[in-house]
Amino acid sequence: MYLVRFSLEQEPMSLYSPWPCGPLRKCALLLLLLASPMKLAAEDHEDPYLWLEEVLADEALAWVASENQASSARLVEDERFAQVRSDALEVYTATDRIPYAGQFGKTVRNFWQDEAHVRGILRSSSLDSYLAGEPEWETLLDIDALFEAEGENWVYKGSECLAPEYRHCLVMLSRGGADAVVMREFDALTKEFVETGFISSEAKQSVDWIDEDHLLIGKAGDGFRETDSGYAAELRLWKRGEPLAQSPVVFEVPASYVSAQPAVVRSSAGEFVFAVGSPGFFEEEVNYLGDLRTAEEAEPQRLALPADIDWRGMFDDQVIALTRSAWEAGGTTHPAGALVAVPFEALLEGDLSGLRTLVAPTAKRAIRGVSVAGSSLYVSLMDNVRMQLLRVWRAGDEWPMKATNLSTAGSLSVMSANPDSDLVMVNFEEFLVPDTLYAIQGDAEPKVVAQLPRRFEAEGLTAEQTFATSADGTSIPYFLIKPRAAEGPIPTLLYGYGGFEISLTPSYLGPLSVAWLKAGGAYVIANIRGGGEFGPAWHQAALKENRQSAYDDFAAVAEHLVESGVTEPSRLGIYGGSNGGLLVGVAFTQRPELFGAVVCAVPLLDMLRYHKLLAGASWMGEYGNPDMPEERAWLAAYSPYQNLREGAQYPAVFFTTSTRDDRVHPGHARKMAARMRDAGHEVVYYENTEGGHSAAANLDQFARRDALVATFLMQELMDPEG
Repeated sequence: MYLVRFSLEQEPMSLYSPWPCGPLRKCALLLLLLASPMKLAAEDHEDPYLWLEEVLADEALAWVASENQASSARLVEDERFAQVRSDALEVYTATDRIPYAGQFGKTVRNFWQDEAHVRGILRSSSLDSYLAGEPEWETLLDIDALFEAEGENWVYKGSECLAPEYRHCLVMLSRGGADAVVMREFDALTKEFVETGFISSEAKQSVDWIDEDHLLIGKAGDGFRETDSGYAAELRLWKRGEPLAQSPVVFEVPASYVSAQPAVVRSSAGEFVFAVGSPGFFEEEVNYLGDLRTAEEAEPQRLALPADIDWRGMFDDQVIALTRSAWEAGGTTHPAGALVAVPFEALLEGDLSGLRTLVAPTAKRAIRGVSVAGSSLYVSLMDNVRMQLLRVWRAGDEWPMKATNLSTAGSLSVMSANPDSDLVMVNFEEFLVPDTLYAIQGDAEPKVVAQLPRRFEAEGLTAEQTFATSADGTSIPYFLIKPRAAEGPIPTLLYGYGGFEISLTPSYLGPLSVAWLKAGGAYVIANIRGGGEFGPAWHQAALKENRQSAYDDFAAVAEHLVESGVTEPSRLGIYGGSNGGLLVGVAFTQRPELFGAVVCAVPLLDMLRYHKLLAGASWMGEYGNPDMPEERAWLAAYSPYQNLREGAQYPAVFFTTSTRDDRVHPGHARKMAARMRDAGHEVVYYENTEGGHSAAANLDQFARRDALVATFLMQELMDPEG
């Protein structure tokens, strides 16, 4: 559940990682709702566990402390916990990791964490030494030292630096990992915070530089308008030396919108200042603001783009975007999932005659990302969940393209690109092959910049892609990684997400999955509907009233693992976080007989109240609105919290969350765990008091989280008494 402008990040993972609803089905859902006394009790009477939604209330925190003590006694005292934690920490803090870096003129910058810098350092190196594989690092900002000096558990959340010098930076610091941040101006030359510079108090906020003395900023709360989703509802032009509270509002949206966000985009054609209003999670209204520094009053000009466009900024004088639905213009239909370009000046006038498709999808090929690098666009494609990278450029009125000479056997990700440079850095990874970072410039052959050392013995493991068939006949791909010599049924861990256009692609196995495989288990990643693996249609097939499609897909993969002899229900565990936590919550409440253990991390679970908790209202475009009777009916049909059944035999469930998660409310996990425990079900609960939505604030906590999860799964699925 990440609200971002130009890319959609995957959920943090240490494993790491259409069902039509016509009138008859809607009536059936309503009848099902009315037929269940337990559901009526949950809806018609006050929720007896509502007090656990009071995040910092003494009674709620006492309950959390008691649960944490019990889970620690069970898991931390298991001898396997210490070994998994130690192995994980060794990987997370290893000094021979690839130092992924962004380009800043003739330098690169990298945020680095290791055993000596648990909270991390922001550092810089010359581009030449970095490309030569021998970076000469210079520390710019030490977050551990800042913690010692200020007594705040700061978590670095990134920075915005003003091109082309990149001296003036806006550093985002979170207390304990929450999404809300404190913004402070930092001078990368003097390596000090600017005491009289731009400083904004803690809030969910986004900002862009216009020039050295002007910012475009959106801030939620603290005296500023915010949306029902808890994001900024207005943007202000902030001039250096003036109080932010007195800065003029230059753009605003209704409270019913998800957010208003700034976007200052530079290209070879100049600098463009935009404001983006989002009516829904998958809708964007892109407005050109012109030069705010000279205008007496801002006059936003909305670009003539479809409401569901996925805008990707500017390339030269062209607006570039990905389509989520077919776009008909000038007698031409541009398909859903296509990369399109249209001249900016013409678009301002509503003229779409220059609109053209640059890269079109196919039934199995989907565009995953678009990056601007000088005179080229780099487009990452997925073909049956395998990757390819295209370079696209302009030659007069033509747009030639060429595939880069990189392997397509795994995942390709553009790690660094800059509109001022033709250089792009691309990472390649597979499940069993360590990462390699390449530098690409134009037609030159890719050059290896760095390689990750092998972290585990892969010779005895296999990784393959196979397919299950969902309830409606749809073929669902999944990846299976297991010991080569293993004969089923063996303990198996199934991971899934299935939402928000997020794709699960091959990546080098992390500490948790390695610990699981070393112990003799199999690890599975399901590419169910709701994700972005096959473009917009794959995502839209599980939206709102069609959500059950994703849950049927996940169950189909589980059934296929059993039918093919890989595992058996008592040895099959499932794991998901955030929307994936909802996925596994639905899975074990709908099909408890199919699973032996569940890890439900930072989850949504009460789908009749999710829109009233923290950022929940922003996700109604994905799930639906519980305040609308028709939509409430389909949500009630699968909402895990409302669908707990008396007398059901549920598998053991490990709920994990964070007190500092200000995106998905910890009340979801708290209430579900409490209700299940009071009904006599086996529940393990752990709530990190820090960590935000990733449930970990530093490397030590990431390693601890992995060890807790691995130990629980081993106890339930590998131990004879489990």
